[in-house]
Amino acid sequence: MDSQPFDAVYWTSRYHAGRDGWDVGTITEPLRAYFAQLGAPDQRRILIPGAGRAYEAEWLHRHGWPHVFVADIAPEALEALQARVPDFPAEHLLLADFFALQGPFDLIVEQTFFCALDPGQRPAYARQCAQLLRPGGKLVGLLFDGPVGPGNEPPFGGSREEYRAYFAPYFDFVHFDTAHNSIKPRAGRELFICLQRKAS
Repeated sequence: MDSQPFDAVYWTSRYHAGRDGWDVGTITEPLRAYFAQLGAPDQRRILIPGAGRAYEAEWLHRHGWPHVFVADIAPEALEALQARVPDFPAEHLLLADFFALQGPFDLIVEQTFFCALDPGQRPAYARQCAQLLRPGGKLVGLLFDGPVGPGNEPPFGGSREEYRAYFAPYFDFVHFDTAHNSIKPRAGRELFICLQRKAS
């Protein structure tokens, strides 16, 4: 594990150095397909933590979802969304630590945030997602299935057995399997998850 903290300074330096290989320049197909079947926009509160340049938030906003919130610790990430989508509500851009956020939300979208955290924070991530969601709310997104990256800095991989142990205390598993429509470089290496917060 790298001794350097993966904080705002670290992520800002990666943006400035162009070390942002997680950024594919658009919403990925598994999430686009999931969003497309949500139905007409409604009052659900949607959180995208560690959102990076937040193409998922852009898609949802352009399709009429009014309560999409984006959180990141790197200002460059939020500024990129604001530049692309000037009418995205400024009050929904949260320059904040995920672990300090307050809910409630109806949906949390996971897209390359979990893999950016120090693996030691994964149990706290699962717990915080549950605390942020209303009972019955969902955590939906993609997790790497297997090793990725150099091992001493993000992105960090893992296994579905490991992930189950983190989420099982708080969530029912609606879907937890290999994504069938990943982008080509990640084909066969991503889990699509849809986890529903337990009632109690």
